[in-house]
Amino acid sequence: MIRLQNISWKAGAFALENVSFDVPAASYAVLMGRTGTGKTSLVEIICGLRSPHHGQVWLNNRDVTRIPPGQRGLGFVPQDGALFPTMTVADQIGFALRIQKAPPNTINATVQELASEMAITHLLDRKPTGLSGGEKQRVALARALAAKPAVLLLDEPLAAVDEDTQSDLIQLLKRTQQQHQITVLHVTHSRRETEALATLRLRLENHAVHIDSP
Repeated sequence: MIRLQNISWKAGAFALENVSFDVPAASYAVLMGRTGTGKTSLVEIICGLRSPHHGQVWLNNRDVTRIPPGQRGLGFVPQDGALFPTMTVADQIGFALRIQKAPPNTINATVQELASEMAITHLLDRKPTGLSGGEKQRVALARALAAKPAVLLLDEPLAAVDEDTQSDLIQLLKRTQQQHQITVLHVTHSRRETEALATLRLRLENHAVHIDSP
């Protein structure tokens, strides 16, 4: 579950004012809106990468507004994937578990399981340089899922891949959400992605988030 209550945040001339919305547990919400409306800023506030000036962020009935990002129990896939350039794919996927000091056998098992699920087992020894856009997003998604988060945030995850790859990744995202029963908030400009994935359609406009009819 994701709940934003009266979130306000300002940077220069841009401001979000009293934004509120709910995403029920285990649903796939897609948030749309014009460029510059603050979609990415909202995602970063939920992640804890930005601190709201007012309001509260709730994840699974827990007020996480002042909790550090790593303790919020969520996974985040930014638009460019943000892979670590010097790490292998295997190390990328196991990163969060190493930070949590999980046992090596747990890390290895999780890496193998997610690599198989994302169809990237053959890439485990590779570094990000030379990977395609779709491969990078699969790695970023596996990394986000490794710590078994209850909430997954996706910021324009398909924007940098071609149409055929988008189709494959849409099916992967749908399957992943259903398999893990995870709450997803997916930011996009694409109506195609919205129609294919959303169980809840949200639109950010004039500082307010509206629920759109299917």
